[in-house]
Amino acid sequence: MGGLFNNPFALALATLVGTIVGAGIFGLPYVTAKAGVALGVFYLVLLGVVVMLLHLMFGEIALRTQAKCRLIGYASLYLGGWAKKLVTLSTVVGIVGALLAYTILGGDFLRIALGSFIPIPNFAFAIVFWLIFSLFILRGIQTIARMELFFNIALFLVVGAIFVFAFPYIQTKNLILLDFSYPLLPYGVVLFAYLGLSAIPETAELFKRSSEKQHLDNLIVWASIISGALFLVFTLVVVGVSGAATSQDALTGLIPFLGEKVAVLGALFGLIVIATSFLVLGNYLKNSLRYDYHMPYGLACALTIFPPIFLFLIGLREFILVIGLVGALVAALEGSVIALVYRIAKKKGDREPEYSLSIPRPLLFTMVALLLLGAVFEFFF
Repeated sequence: MGGLFNNPFALALATLVGTIVGAGIFGLPYVTAKAGVALGVFYLVLLGVVVMLLHLMFGEIALRTQAKCRLIGYASLYLGGWAKKLVTLSTVVGIVGALLAYTILGGDFLRIALGSFIPIPNFAFAIVFWLIFSLFILRGIQTIARMELFFNIALFLVVGAIFVFAFPYIQTKNLILLDFSYPLLPYGVVLFAYLGLSAIPETAELFKRSSEKQHLDNLIVWASIISGALFLVFTLVVVGVSGAATSQDALTGLIPFLGEKVAVLGALFGLIVIATSFLVLGNYLKNSLRYDYHMPYGLACALTIFPPIFLFLIGLREFILVIGLVGALVAALEGSVIALVYRIAKKKGDREPEYSLSIPRPLLFTMVALLLLGAVFEFFF
């Protein structure tokens, strides 16, 4: 087991899977129950491929560039100052918003798991969650990656346990194939669930030698497959049990069928998922401020960990509102910027990459159009 926790590929895979499998997974059963299993699976496959290609492009950008950057730095290097400002806004607002959302949800899961043992106010659990995992952000990616691997092992054990409890209660009549009343509903939720762009440079840094970096494309593909399989199993199990009663957080709707025991088990699952994403996103923003704006380490840490808890304390505690705005911004803006940077890095990159993609221009433009239309849908419909 010690060798596993020191294996660069295992640590990098855990980091990427841990970032992809975040809060979005809890919205998948609800939108699938509304739109139908066939449409839900269609979106999981289609958007899974789209996001995997974005991740692969981002990985190639990192490998083609000598400078140690994050998306802010890559946008400035290849597109200019206007792109740097745009991505800075997207990165800061997006990640701070995501950290706020994870703090809200992490506090809820802690309360479900420990509320009967620790009699403190509900909001205090969110503060405890934020405090514990902010400390790990200060320690850096190597510590985080080892935690990611441990959390991922625990994650699959908990999902397996939920499956065992829920399997006898699954009814095929709950798995409605199509409901054309909500044909576009899964789009934004599925896209948000898959996005793990912030972890790509972090995972690339875990590979120290060129021979290791050659596996980055395989790692991204495997992370996409593992995440997609987990999304599919979790979605089908929850919808198969709760059907039309599926709740927006996935867990509440299971309680009438499985009893209170699922609440604690689900809270444990939720904590694992939220914690891993919180750690990687926080580390990504910290390093963006350090490498792209050359901020001192202490200031970069402070600007990463304190804004989410400040927003929480002044009353921003609506999880769905926060996560919806963050998802629309990050998917459309950062995905489109990556596509543009990728095309330029192909010609102007100053390093020979360990892998090189061949994505036709029409496919690239189609992906960008899909992301932008998705943002319009999220904001207006």
